[in-house]
Formats: sequence, C-alpha cells, structure tokens
Amino acid sequence: MSRRPLLPDRSRPLIFAHRGCSSLAPENTMGAFKKARDLGAGGLELDVHICASPGILVVAHDDTFKRTAGDGRNVEDLSWGEIRRINVGAYFQDGKNAGTPPRLEEVLEEFCPGMYVDIELKTRKIRGDPLPMLAAKIIRALGNRTAGAVTVSSFNPFSLAAFRTRCPGVPTAAIWSAGPEVPPFLRRGLGRFIAHCDYVKPVYRQLRRPLRPAWTAWEGRPAVPWTIDDPGLAEKMLRLGCEGIITNRPQDMRFGTGAHDR
Repeated sequence: MSRRPLLPDRSRPLIFAHRGCSSLAPENTMGAFKKARDLGAGGLELDVHICASPGILVVAHDDTFKRTAGDGRNVEDLSWGEIRRINVGAYFQDGKNAGTPPRLEEVLEEFCPGMYVDIELKTRKIRGDPLPMLAAKIIRALGNRTAGAVTVSSFNPFSLAAFRTRCPGVPTAAIWSAGPEVPPFLRRGLGRFIAHCDYVKPVYRQLRRPLRPAWTAWEGRPAVPWTIDDPGLAEKMLRLGCEGIITNRPQDMRFGTGAHDR
C-alpha cells in the first residue's frame, strides 16, 4: 500500500494546536479551536470517542470527563444528549469558563478547509471497532471540505489500519511514547508496521538524531512530535528534520517566513 503525502499543500512547519489552544481555553472545545485559529495556528489536533448515540463521534481526550468536568461516567456509555450538557470548562483555570464537547463534524465544518485537522482515534479495541468506520464515514460525507485538510492518528495501530482501508486517501500516523499506558511492544514505534501509516507522531523525547536526508529512522516517514510548548525546543525539532510540531501554546510559535517555510 503506497504512502500518502502529509498535507503537501500546507506551508511548513505544520503547527497543530494540541486539543486547540488548550493553554488559553478548555481543551477540545470550540472555544479552544477558535482561539487557535485567531492566533494564526495552521492546524488543530483533537481526540474522538464513540458514544452511546449511534453515528456520533464526540471530541474528548479521556475515557471519562472526570478530569475536565468532575464526571466519572464513561464517554462511550453516555448519549449525545447527556454529553452536550457537560461543562468541560468548569475546571479550567478560574473555573468560570464554559465549554461543551462538540461533535467531530461540527469541528470539521467550522474549520476545514481553512485549517488542517489531525483526528486522534481513542480506542483500545483490536477488532470489531466501530470508531474507524464512523470516522471514515464522517470524513467522506464532508467531501471537498476535508480533502487535503485532514489526517488521522492513533496509539492503536489496529484501529488505524482499519481506518486506512476505508479512507485510503487520508494520511495516517502512528503515535507512541514509552509511557506505562502504552503496551510495551508499541513503545518504540512498531505500530507503524501494523498500521502501514504515512507519517509518525512520537513523543518528542524519543527524537535523538537528525532525520535528514530522506531515509529516516522511520523509513522516510515524516515526523510530527508532541507535545512541544517551548519555542527553542520547537526550533530544535525542526532542525532535526521534523515536518511540524504539536503544541499547547501556538501563541508562542512564531517561525515567520524563514528556512522552515516552503
């Protein structure tokens, strides 16, 4: 299976606002995404879960809303009607923020094609997973709006491979880190072989050597590391040969029109 180029029509470096501008607004809310756009970020990174209402993908990072809203119920067990009443901004900074989890298509309709969006599939299932099928269906239904504006990634290479068979035109990325929540056999990026992905998203600490010339540590796949909030570290990652970065602080990333742009 041939690889798809990573957003070839977008200027470099690629700047993905992590869960939106999550340093200034509640993560994974329309407010955080709009803040990133207002600050000039080229792209967004977000996370999606299935929920109990058929056909709906909810933009949320954790399995529950315990961290962001004090609600410990599992996202997959909640209906969309229940989810839309949850205030995930209640625990952000001064507690006065308001924000509800959006549906995936709401975000894509609002921000594509003007911005590019990396959709992370949040799932632990190895087979029979409805999430990649539904993500592919939503992306295809939006047609030209998402063409050349969407990528899909996951820690779960099986989910990623399933998505790729249903939506082969969208570039995909294997994500990894050495964290204890990641299965040991996936902590060094071996999931890229299962997923047959087009680019890679390692935690930045696992980037140790230059990635250029084109034959890199990952067989020529572009790299977009996470999560980088320091401009100096961002510059270092770009000098190593990364195509872009994922950051909580797009407001601090100012690369101008220098050597990294093309």
